[in-house]
Amino acid sequence: MIQEPTIDLDVAKEHGLSEDEYEHIKQILGRKPNYVELGIFSVMWSEHCSYKSSIKMLKTLPRDGGRLLVSAGEENAGLVDLGEGLATAFKIESHNHPSAVEPYEGAATGVGGIMRDIFTMGARPIASMNSLRFGSLDLARNRFLLNHAVEGIGDYGNCLGIPTVGGEVVIEDCYSGNCLVNAMSLGIVDTNHVASATAEGVGNPVFIVGSKTGRDGIHGATFASVELTEETESKRSNVQVGDPFTEKLLMEASLELCKKPWLVGMQDMGAAGITCSCSEMSAKGESGIRIDLDKVPVREPNMNAYEIMLSESQERMLIVIEKGFGEELTKIFHKWDLDCTEVGVVTDTGNLEVWHEGSVVANIPSEELVLGGGAPQYDMPTKEPAYFNSDNQLDVEGIKEPADYGDTLLQLLSTPNITSKLYVYRQYDSTVRTNTMQGPGGDGAVIRIKGTNKALAMSTDCNGRYVYLNPRLGGQIAVAESARNVVCSGGEPLAITNCLNFGNPNDPEVYWQFKEAVTGMGEMCRALNTPVTGGNVSFYNETAESAVYPTPVIGMVGVLDDLNQSTTIDYKDAGDFIVTLGAINGVLGGSEYLKTIHGKIEGPIPPLNIELEMGVQQLCLDAIKKGIIKSAHDVSDGGIAVNISESIMSSKGNLGAELHINRKLRNDEMLFGECQSLIVVTVSEESLHELVILAQRDDIHTETIGRVTDSGKLVINDLIDIDRKKLESVYYNTLEDILSIH
Repeated sequence: MIQEPTIDLDVAKEHGLSEDEYEHIKQILGRKPNYVELGIFSVMWSEHCSYKSSIKMLKTLPRDGGRLLVSAGEENAGLVDLGEGLATAFKIESHNHPSAVEPYEGAATGVGGIMRDIFTMGARPIASMNSLRFGSLDLARNRFLLNHAVEGIGDYGNCLGIPTVGGEVVIEDCYSGNCLVNAMSLGIVDTNHVASATAEGVGNPVFIVGSKTGRDGIHGATFASVELTEETESKRSNVQVGDPFTEKLLMEASLELCKKPWLVGMQDMGAAGITCSCSEMSAKGESGIRIDLDKVPVREPNMNAYEIMLSESQERMLIVIEKGFGEELTKIFHKWDLDCTEVGVVTDTGNLEVWHEGSVVANIPSEELVLGGGAPQYDMPTKEPAYFNSDNQLDVEGIKEPADYGDTLLQLLSTPNITSKLYVYRQYDSTVRTNTMQGPGGDGAVIRIKGTNKALAMSTDCNGRYVYLNPRLGGQIAVAESARNVVCSGGEPLAITNCLNFGNPNDPEVYWQFKEAVTGMGEMCRALNTPVTGGNVSFYNETAESAVYPTPVIGMVGVLDDLNQSTTIDYKDAGDFIVTLGAINGVLGGSEYLKTIHGKIEGPIPPLNIELEMGVQQLCLDAIKKGIIKSAHDVSDGGIAVNISESIMSSKGNLGAELHINRKLRNDEMLFGECQSLIVVTVSEESLHELVILAQRDDIHTETIGRVTDSGKLVINDLIDIDRKKLESVYYNTLEDILSIH
């Protein structure tokens, strides 16, 4: 037996607890905590589990309304009504710190964890996405992290047989040493078979199912709540180890169980493992749980109570069923060759009561441990960063225009942030299960719902550079662009999930960024009627050098009531008109052009008129539903020149485009400036008038800027004249060339 240390303030601080928190724990218990209890409080009150520095701001977001069936944070994932007795469950979460230390396992277990959140609700996962950010690829370490994180995501998802249908890969210097790996999953559930993460009914048995418990991942939640340092490499034991083949069996067994009327509740053992699932389920059910650790199946000898309670071994569930159905439960899990062990019982004490070797080793009121209960909630100080000036102005006159706009376009198409991510996507199976209508490479992904005429559109999006330069506006833009991507795919935006990646919340400047970004997100969500279903806050994303850009990643989900309305970015027919919905008001501030060509990261970023944004999105969606629009692609990184190039290269045959854009701006602003509320669509000659009438109805500016050709060339005014094959040669090959450097 390991000798437990004497519990004092120093030991509490080693567990990440403050002096005030330690004193509060003693007040709750009426005594000093023992070692196991201290460990339980440390993980449950960690930033990762308690959201103690963020919950007050999160409560300002719109968290109900629309088609939501559960409020944000109420269950393991958000749940949105789709009609016809179906709902979609979806969520996004981070696995940043583990991926920075052990990228393959960190990314793989991130996928596994978010999948469990979905099928724990009774929903079958049908698609996943990700949002990945790494430092400069000039550095071998960053190439290593990217390659192995992608490999981990691909291997885990492919083994599960769930398609990875898209996402984003962003490269910025600030992510060196602290990569961001955010995983999103989406599933479909019969509304009659939704499972809840609750423990109720005194005397009902509690089971652990799935994998055995080991020593991997101990203190993973607290590890995710500290800064990465030079000592990080020593914390590999904090990183969980995944087994996708076991997860596949666990998924099928869990989905079978969810159809049984005697299931009371079920929760994934993710962060904080047994501790979290027991305390959260009992608190939600206003009950208690008594658990006997001697009965927990373990895979390593001599595990003590502290290790068992804090282990984050993967592919495990906590299940509560009605009394008398234990044999039936066991049959289900044994059929899938999984452990199924009764380890406890629901009580009326309101406490998490832990037994080990015949003694009580922890006895804590469950409500005092959980988010929304007794877990701390802090008002953090804020300070506007010295670099920020809301009135900052870029000296455009000091920016030299390119001598050759064609070469400049090729440079932009070869930058890691714009170039094709085919090298990444082809490591993922994006078509397994045959539901994928649109996969990686477009604005959004579209997944059919089998047995119906419906489909779901989904997108992940955030421009961290924008949020850094103007957090509130950047937060608005992140939501708007993600919605715009869904609309361009033919979907009506329904709701969002978010993964909020920021630096140290104890830094007033970082917390100011967080507060401003969340405020902006809320403003845009309310305007679009896309409430927040839940998600994840990931703080402490920084190294000794600096914090990452504030990066609130938005996962947007929309519905296509008619799957035939699925719309793609590629041009369809020569002779079609190319039309802008919204005005070309290119802004160089914060643009990829300004960074890549001129080496500057400065604002102001593109302004956003919320009313106009709503109008442009609605016009696009209405025109799609009427069958007017053949292709749609929103203008984002790289401006309209990159937008047109991407559509050309996605097109079949030898299609090209010839454009004549009115010169209201400088040439580089017109071609490479970035703007909001701008979508480029193609329509047939016969449908052009109908589109114009719709736009006039909604008072939305449109402009016919060119036509699709069969020349295989991109021609824009007298500035660019490039063969399509030349565009493709840099666009599709650059990333693989970079990542193949040894």
